[in-house]
Order: sequence, then structure tokens, then C-alpha cells
Amino acid sequence: MIPRTRQATKPGLAALFLAAGLALASVAGGQEAPQTDEEFHFTDLESPAHDYWKRPLKDRFTGMMKDFAEGRVALDTSSEKAYVESVLKVLEIPATSQMLLFSTTSLQLRLISPRNPRALFFNEDLYLGWMPGGKIEIVSIDPEIGGIFYIFDIQLDGRPPVPERSARCMNCHANEDTRHVPGIVIKSVIPGPTGGSIDSYRREDTGHHIPFSDRFGGWHLTGAETMEKHWGNLVGRLQNGETLTTPLEPGQNFDWNKYPVATSDVLPQLIHEHQAGFVNRVLEAGYRARYYLHEGRGQLRDPKHIETLKQQADMLVRYLLFADEAAFPEKGLPGERPYAADFLASKRPDKKGRSLRDLNLKDRMFEYRCSYMIYTDVFQSLPAVFKNHVYRRLGEALNPATGGRDYAYLSNAERTAIREILRETIPDLPAGW
Repeated sequence: MIPRTRQATKPGLAALFLAAGLALASVAGGQEAPQTDEEFHFTDLESPAHDYWKRPLKDRFTGMMKDFAEGRVALDTSSEKAYVESVLKVLEIPATSQMLLFSTTSLQLRLISPRNPRALFFNEDLYLGWMPGGKIEIVSIDPEIGGIFYIFDIQLDGRPPVPERSARCMNCHANEDTRHVPGIVIKSVIPGPTGGSIDSYRREDTGHHIPFSDRFGGWHLTGAETMEKHWGNLVGRLQNGETLTTPLEPGQNFDWNKYPVATSDVLPQLIHEHQAGFVNRVLEAGYRARYYLHEGRGQLRDPKHIETLKQQADMLVRYLLFADEAAFPEKGLPGERPYAADFLASKRPDKKGRSLRDLNLKDRMFEYRCSYMIYTDVFQSLPAVFKNHVYRRLGEALNPATGGRDYAYLSNAERTAIREILRETIPDLPAGW
């Protein structure tokens, strides 16, 4: 098993939180601040701070439920594949984001095998899973409380779909794999001949820092010829206490024509990994901040809470700026990527045409190393007092005079470009940023 690695954090200065409004609040009436074990309680989903199961939902799929139920969404019922393609179109999820996995790491595990891989598709706030003969699974990211999980049958008889909110998904999507918040899970396992896992890697962690050599176990991978070591396209068996692997080439045991596209390309895999790590970290920070503010009756009163949020902010800034990005293959990732055009279609360019979605793929994922996920509702919905502090720490990291050795990998030209892009594309940066 690969041990879990944690992001290095640097304690912030109290003055920074004072500037951001995250100051210690005096306790009214001389009462002591509530004593809590934040490591246990901050993810109590039924806490009034979160009220995960009862609060009004703001995620995009829930907002579309009425349109689905009343038949205002036009779905193609000519075939199962056409139905899935039409759902993807309605949800604005590119079919080119398709990734195939054959490990039985899903709610519908009995249907998954090397002969019937599961397909995953995604955009910034919606994740869709499906395998031929199965139901459609949805993870829709509520900007405050995270993943809302739905599952529904494919209705080829013309009846509208009836999505059911699933509680069973929380067994895997709200534990140590997702930092104990309702988030995104990515597994890397060695499947046996029928798809069941016999070994696993990179447990309890997601993100762009995970070495490629520990990723992709149980997944089909295309377009990764320059990668020397990874666990994709392999099945295993146990022999004398050792795991022996055998290549399983994409399309060897299944028909590509059953799926919307004939790829399981490495680019969606890399983007998906980055997004999952981002979403899980931002949700963790949001859950903590919201819980601490609830405990302090709208203010941050406990010094331990403030220190924890400083560390969370530093962790997010490191992640935003790809401080620990995994090393790329020496030859990069050459070739045309079908997903690239769809991914770039949502870019927010500055006046010079630069954007945070501009791909590099030679020695890193992006040309300008600041995550485009900073624009998403899940980040923008963070409690303002915490988000403003993240902005300030981000500004310091991008300043050559204050960034320090932690961000020395960013040239002055790249830092300047990132600051200029952010100034033109984010309206709520602090004054003087």
C-alpha cells in the first residue's frame, strides 16, 4: 500500500487573518467559547451547521429535476447508448471526457467486469457513471455541502427518468477517501480476472500530486504511450502470495461501439484527478469554516479553529498553484487529445487571450499553474471571511518578494501572467490585490 501523503503547510501570521477579518472574537457576557473536538464533529452531516439531508439544495442536477420529471428534457430513446449521450448533452458534459474502468469499485459492481467496463464522464460540477445494462449514476456538487448522489433507470419506453437520491453512495463518498466530506473518490487497484480487487494503491488520497506510477489501476488508459510505469490496462492474480499482472488492452474484451467514444484517454484522467483533489480539499475547508462559525455564533472564537483554518488556507493555495504536481514523462504527452477542445471551450481568457485552462502537457498539465477550479461555485461559495484569506495568501504566493522558496518553481513571468489573468477574470479579489 502506498502511504498517504499530506500537503505541507506553513502557519499563517495572525496579522494576515486580522487583515482578512479572521480575528479572534471576544466572547459575549464572559462565557467561554464552546469546547469541541473539531476532528470528530466538523463533518457531522446532521449538525445544524451543515444539515446535509434537509437543507435546500443548490446543485445543478437537483435544479433540473423538475424538468426531468415533467418531461421537458428531450432524451433519445432509440438505444441505451443514445440515451446516455442525450443525458450528457443535457447536462453539458462532453462525451470526450469518457474514462473506462473495469474494477468493481461502484454501487453496481455486479455489472462491471473487463467485458463490461464502467464509463465515467464529467464537467466541473457533475460526474456521470454508467455501464451497458446498468443504471445512470450522478454525483452533483452542491457548492456548500458537496456531493449529492442520484441513480436512475434508463427509460427507453419514453417515460421520464425518476432519479432517486442515494444514501448508499455515502458509504464510500464521505469517508477518509474524501477527507470525510461528501466528495469524489478515485481508486487505483489491481483487479482480478472478473474485476474484484486483489491489491490497491494511493488509498485515502486524491490529487495531482500522486505519482503516475501509483495511478490508473483498474482503469483502461489510451494515449499514454510515453508513460513508463502505471497500473492501467492490467489484471492480476495471486500466486504464492504475490500479485502477478497480465496486460489487458482497451477493447480486447469489449466492443468500443457500445460507448459514446472509442477512447479512455489520459487527459481526462489527469483533469479528473486534479478536480477531485480540489473539490475534496475545498469542501473540507468549507465544512470546517462553516462548523467553526456556527460554534462561535457567526464569529471565529477559538484560537485552535483559527490556526486550523490558516493551515487549510495554505493547503488550498499550494493546491491551487500546483506546488506538488507529479512529475510528467520525459517526453510529455504528445498527440491530439479529443477532450482538449471540449475542455478549452469553457476557458475565461484575459485581454491577451491567456487562460487558466491553457494546456501545456510537455512537462506539466497547464501553462499557467493556477487552477481554473477557482472559478467554480464550490470555491466561490466558501465563507467569505475564509475565501478572502485564501485570496490574500494566493496574492502573497504570486509575489516574488513574499512567495518564498515554496513557490520558487514559478518564474516571475508566470507569476505575473497568473496575477493578470486572475485580476481580469475574478471580480471579488480583495482591494489592492
